[in-house]
Amino acid sequence: MKRNLSLAVVAFALAAATPWSAASAADVKNVVIVHGAFADGSGWRTVSDILTGKGYDVTVVQQPLTSLEDDISAVKRVLELQDGPSVLVGHSYGGMVITDAGNAENVAGLVYIAAFQPEKGESLVDLAQSKPVINMKKGGLLATKDRFFYLDTEAFPELFAADLPKADAAFLARSQVFASQKAFTTEAGAPAWKTKPSWALVATDDRSINPDLERDMAKRAGSEIVEVKASHAVYVSKPDDVAALIVDAATAVSK
Repeated sequence: MKRNLSLAVVAFALAAATPWSAASAADVKNVVIVHGAFADGSGWRTVSDILTGKGYDVTVVQQPLTSLEDDISAVKRVLELQDGPSVLVGHSYGGMVITDAGNAENVAGLVYIAAFQPEKGESLVDLAQSKPVINMKKGGLLATKDRFFYLDTEAFPELFAADLPKADAAFLARSQVFASQKAFTTEAGAPAWKTKPSWALVATDDRSINPDLERDMAKRAGSEIVEVKASHAVYVSKPDDVAALIVDAATAVSK
């Protein structure tokens, strides 16, 4: 009896000492979503509903877009509230944010949706200028006097949401969230995709980020890549495809 009891105690001690990544590998049910620039998290409602219906606990971060550092802190704040490991999802500029915030211990995997995937030392501006959008409408990106960027409301549908109904694209243009110059020019730190598995969705009709740039960044990161014929607002126009990739990632990191 003593021998059996001692073995049980040892087994319990070893289990308690097992790192979260191994102990929780059987089931990853938390999904944390980080929106990009020029749009808030409300556009992710349909994706969230799909994932919630499949049993996932979804949280959408409403980061301020005041600086890359502020946005990373906002994501980390939410990650600290999660019970167990999470899949971290980023759209557009949100990819810059999750690349750093994804280094948190309770992040099991990263999902990039038409997003930037920086290497250490790269800024969003560096990446965007390395392979500009072909025939991008001039004058589409504007700035306020205090250096916050926004998209011209007339150009917004073409650049951001060309495959949405005109009324929906127009509303997004009128409700867009401005992003600080600092957020776009700050260099990225050590990328989480070097130590965490990652997935990437390339929006083939993207007019905000060159699809070839999305492919190049994803290949460099060793991400699992899917391509979807959609605009930059793919999470709104093709929510089933976006949700399916997130489920694939959560399933893979649960094995």
